[in-house]
Amino acid sequence: MTMPGPVTNGAASGQPRAARERPLQDPFDVMFVGWSFFRSRLLTAAMDLGVFSALGDGSLGAEELAGRTGLHPRGARDFLDALASIGLLLREDGRFRNSPGTLRHLLPDREGFVGGFLQMTTELMGSDQNSLTGLLRHGTARNQGAGGEVPFTKIFHDPSRLAQFLSAMDSFSGAVAEELAQVFDWSCHATFSDVGGGRGNLAAHLAAAHPGLTGTVLDRPSMAEHFDRLVAERGVEKQLRFVGADFLTAELPRADVLILGSVLHDWPMEQRAELLRKAHDAVHDGGSLVVYDTMLDDERQHADSLMLSLIMMLQSAQAGGYSPAECGAWMTDAGFTVERVVRLPALTTAVIGRKN
Repeated sequence: MTMPGPVTNGAASGQPRAARERPLQDPFDVMFVGWSFFRSRLLTAAMDLGVFSALGDGSLGAEELAGRTGLHPRGARDFLDALASIGLLLREDGRFRNSPGTLRHLLPDREGFVGGFLQMTTELMGSDQNSLTGLLRHGTARNQGAGGEVPFTKIFHDPSRLAQFLSAMDSFSGAVAEELAQVFDWSCHATFSDVGGGRGNLAAHLAAAHPGLTGTVLDRPSMAEHFDRLVAERGVEKQLRFVGADFLTAELPRADVLILGSVLHDWPMEQRAELLRKAHDAVHDGGSLVVYDTMLDDERQHADSLMLSLIMMLQSAQAGGYSPAECGAWMTDAGFTVERVVRLPALTTAVIGRKN
């Protein structure tokens, strides 16, 4: 069996976080694990009160910011300082401003806005403990129906929620695309296919970075109009085309490089294996497969990726995380030779294999 090659790093933001916190001893350390949900409530409250929008690209003193957002004096100072302490705000000389991540991802008028999607998915997961306990006892997602239906799938029939979803996915795939355009050698390839590529955000980034490339995006037919609009806005419509189909049943578009991004985690093992076999059939001889996802670390020690896997399980009847080593083994079974494992931004890892 050919296992994944050496791990290399993309952008600094793709570096793994500390593998494991120190063992807990102090009683308040234990207490704050139980209270860690309060960080999310700080973020939600700041969005509800318009703190980030009030600051925009500027800075305000505590009293002025409190006045603009209607904060009561009793809690305002601790609230704003707490937002700074967790990195959502920056505080200097008694004035507050948005942190770089907040500017990019928590202002509704910015391209990278994920706030709406964050609020929506948090709502779909549920704030009650029973949703997680139900998963752990029965293996079911929150409010999963008898046929495996889950609330999350309803977003594709709700235009406003679908817009939130696509905007957030663009944020994640855009960060990945910028790095993938650099760390993979595209110079010896002419075509690529992005399977499950949504409205084509990653494909558009790759096409813009490498004008000699042409690509195909395959996703559900309802994505077609969103794809057409995006590629026209980016000026890459001559390089990219869209295929509306179910990638579980349709043949995958043939290409020099096939990309499966944030796809495999949605499906059980049998369908993951089938998708990889179909990918092997679709890749030209000498071409490559790139699988990227929010993977678990091989040692299963990084809390963020483990929690993300459980979050996915809460929202989907079949989803679950996997490690680069597991992915490499599946790719090998499908006929690929695994060459590299690359850490990318947005807590994402890519496993890259070649078809001989």
